[in-house]
Amino acid sequence: MEKMERIWAVRGATTVEEDRPETVLAATRELLTVLFEKNRISPEQIVSVIFTTTPDITSEFPAVAARQLGLTDTPLMCAAEIAKPGALSRCIRVMIHFYTALEKHQIIPVYLRDAVKLRPDLQSR
Repeated sequence: MEKMERIWAVRGATTVEEDRPETVLAATRELLTVLFEKNRISPEQIVSVIFTTTPDITSEFPAVAARQLGLTDTPLMCAAEIAKPGALSRCIRVMIHFYTALEKHQIIPVYLRDAVKLRPDLQSR
């Protein structure tokens, strides 16, 4: 019996050392690529993608990297994170909504670079 597909969301985050367009795009492409690989996501499965950046990232929209990876027909949105004192700086976050036959517990969030500090509980996974 084939597993039923349903919509799940997966989260991820990464950081950049400096706010430059090429740095933001490279880090975002890396994050998306790892999320796609670990969760077996192909472009046609994606419903939508929401990106956020900390207020210190203004040089480029992370969604541009998604377009570069071929998500040309996918609704994408960028927003700014709340400027909370002491929060992790130069951080790009993403939430991908996608159809999958995976069970919820099989979804693998991805936190790269300094963003691993956001979810230390996931490092043992």
